[in-house]
Amino acid sequence: MQKIFAADFDIKPGFDVSEKLIDLFDHIKNIEGEKTVIFEKGEYYIAADRCQKHKLFITNTVSESEYKEHELPHMQSVAFYLSDIRDLVVDGAGSTWIIDGKVTNIAAERCDNLTIKNIEIRHKSPDMHELKVLKKDMFRVDFQADTDSSIQFAGGKPYFCGTDYRLRADENAAKAFWTGLVRQNTPNQIKRTQHPLFTAARYKDLGNNRIRAYFPCTARFKAGDRFYIYDARRLYAGIFINACSSVTLDHIKQRFNYSLAFVAQSSSNLTVKNCEFSPGSGPLKVASMADFMQICMCRGKVRVENNLFEGAGDDCVNVHGIHFKIVKTNNDQVTVRFMHPQSYGFNPLKTGDRIVFVDPQTLLSSGSAVIQSSDLRNPYEIRLTLDTCVHAKTGMVIEDTDACPDFDFVNNTVNRIITRGILITTRGIVNIKNNHFISTTMSGVLLSDDAKSWYESGPCRDVTIENNNFDYCGADVILIKPENAKYKGAVHKNIRIKSNCFKKYNGHAVSAKDADSILIKENQYANGFMKMKNCNHVTADHNVKRNF
Repeated sequence: MQKIFAADFDIKPGFDVSEKLIDLFDHIKNIEGEKTVIFEKGEYYIAADRCQKHKLFITNTVSESEYKEHELPHMQSVAFYLSDIRDLVVDGAGSTWIIDGKVTNIAAERCDNLTIKNIEIRHKSPDMHELKVLKKDMFRVDFQADTDSSIQFAGGKPYFCGTDYRLRADENAAKAFWTGLVRQNTPNQIKRTQHPLFTAARYKDLGNNRIRAYFPCTARFKAGDRFYIYDARRLYAGIFINACSSVTLDHIKQRFNYSLAFVAQSSSNLTVKNCEFSPGSGPLKVASMADFMQICMCRGKVRVENNLFEGAGDDCVNVHGIHFKIVKTNNDQVTVRFMHPQSYGFNPLKTGDRIVFVDPQTLLSSGSAVIQSSDLRNPYEIRLTLDTCVHAKTGMVIEDTDACPDFDFVNNTVNRIITRGILITTRGIVNIKNNHFISTTMSGVLLSDDAKSWYESGPCRDVTIENNNFDYCGADVILIKPENAKYKGAVHKNIRIKSNCFKKYNGHAVSAKDADSILIKENQYANGFMKMKNCNHVTADHNVKRNF
C-alpha cells in the first residue's frame, strides 16, 4: 500500500485548496496498485469558482427546462472529482471541508475499489434560509433569518445573498410548496408547507437580518415557528457515484446539500456506514433540499449501516430502477425513452442484461429478452438490439432485472424526514432491520413501483422488515402501494414484517394493496393495525396491541 500525503502537494489546513486538489487527483491516476491519500487533520477551504467543472447527468435532478438562461446545463463545479481510478483510499483523518458556493461535493466516475472516509463537509452561507417567526399581530409578522444568511433589500423586496446566488425571498412564493416548516411545539418534526411570504403585500427592513411582512391575514403563523426557503431545483448532488464498483463511504458527515445528498447511479457493491447526513449543531434544521440517498439502476449489494439521517427535504432513502417506455420497434431492435424529465443523459442498460416487458397499467410483465447491444442515441433515447422482440410493443415499458440490487438497511437512525423514510422498488433481497424511524411526515417504509409518474421500477420479490422502531410516522407506517391502474395479479410478493414496534402514528401499522405472500408476525402496535386490498396468502400471527 503506497501512502500519498496531501501536504506534499501543498494541501494544508487553513488554506484554500480548491485548485491543489485537482493536481493531487490527476497525479493519483498515474499510480498503479493500492494507494492511500492522507490529509492532515484540520479545516480546509474550497471555493466553488476555483473548482473544475464537469458535465454530469445525475438521475432525479434538474430537468432541461429548469435551467436559467445563463446556466450551462449539467456543467457543475466539483470539489472532489475522482475518475478512472482503482484501489484508492482517501483518508481525511477527521478533517473539515468548508465550501464557499454551490458545488457537487464529491463525484466519482468509473472508479473501482474506492474508499472515502473521515471527512466532514460544511457549507459557508448555504442557499438554504430559515425564517423564524418572532412575533405577529393581525396584519404583520416579524421574521428573523438564521446567522448563515445575509439579507439585503432592493426595491422594497428582501433578498438572500451569498457568494454565487441572489435569491429574492418571495421568489415564486405562490408555487413554492417545497418549503419546510418546523413548529415550536413539535421541534422534532418537519413538514412541507406553503411559502411563508405567500400573500405578503409589502416588507420592511428591520435590520439585523430581520424582515417585517404585511399580510391580509396572519392566522397560519405562530411565534417560534421556523420556515425553510431554498431554490427547489435539484442542480447538484452532495456525493455522486457513477458507473463505479466497490465503493465505501465511512465516517462522512455532510451538514448541507444542494439537492440530493448522495446519488449512486449505474454502480455496483456500495457501502455507506458510520455516516451523518445531518445539520449537526449548525443553525439550520434541514440538511438537504431533496432525498438523502438515491440509489438508481445499481447492482450487486448496497449496504447502509450505522448512519444518522436527520432533516431531509424529501425521502430519506429511495432505491429503484427505471421504467423506460418503448417508443419504437423494428425487427430485433427497440427504442426506449426516459420518461421523467429529471432523469436522462446516461445509459444504464448493459449488453447481456435481461429485460422484461411490462404493462404500465397492471405493472405485470409478459416475456423477456436479453440485450445484445445498447446505444444511447441522444440524452433521452436508447436503442436496444435484443435476442427477441416477440413481446415488445410500443407503449409498454421495460425493466432491467439485472440492475436491481440487494439492499441492506441496518442499525440506522432516521429522524425528521419531510416525506418517507425508505422508498423501495427493487427485485433484489431487501433487509430493513434494527432501525429507528422518528418523525416521518409520510410512511416509514413504502414499497411502490410505477410507470406513470416518476417511472421508478420495479416489483419487490423478497423483503424483510424486522425489529425496527417506528415513532411519530404521519401515515400508514409500512405502506405497500404499487401505482398500477388495473389489478390483474399481485405486483409485490414475499414480504415479511416481524418484531417491529409501531408507536404514535396516523392510519395503520401495515397497509397493502395488490400484493401476495405477506407475513405479519410478533409486532407491537398502538392503534390501527392492518389494512389489505387485493392481497392473497396473508398471515398475521402473535401481534399485540399496547398502550405506549
